Amino acid sequence: MQRFLNAYLREFVYGATDGTVTTFAIIAGSAGADLPAAIVIILGTSNVLADGFSMASSNYLSEKSHRDQNDLVTTVSPLKNAFATFISFILVGSIPVLPYAANAIWGIWPNTFFVSGLFTFLAFLFIGYIRGSISQKNRLRTAMETLVIGGVAALVAYSVGAFLDKIV
Repeated sequence: MQRFLNAYLREFVYGATDGTVTTFAIIAGSAGADLPAAIVIILGTSNVLADGFSMASSNYLSEKSHRDQNDLVTTVSPLKNAFATFISFILVGSIPVLPYAANAIWGIWPNTFFVSGLFTFLAFLFIGYIRGSISQKNRLRTAMETLVIGGVAALVAYSVGAFLDKIV
């Protein structure tokens, strides 16, 4: 894992952060609109897979375009970068939907949205901590920075869902 993170820190941070933000944004928007848990699971899972593939595809095309535009011959593999983005997006981006899936199976949490928010909070801290560790920066600062940025995105999504639920 350490070797992967050293080689693909940029792709890990990009994929993991975007995966967590977009998945929790869907969950927060769904919760704000008071949608049923089954819909949250369907939307969250669909987002993780489709958006993860989209991010990886975009990463691949971006890397190839950069190489072509600058006539670069590098050892950087656009395919490996894309795969690193995809794996990071899927693994970490799935964290916000896990409480909903677990609750659907075992019915263990009365407030699944709160638990998803807590898991998301921890995911952002994890991403930031890894970022600080690998880049040898202050881990607390990078963890808090990632948490604040992700938290603002989640708050926007929840607010939009709650607002649209009132007018639709």
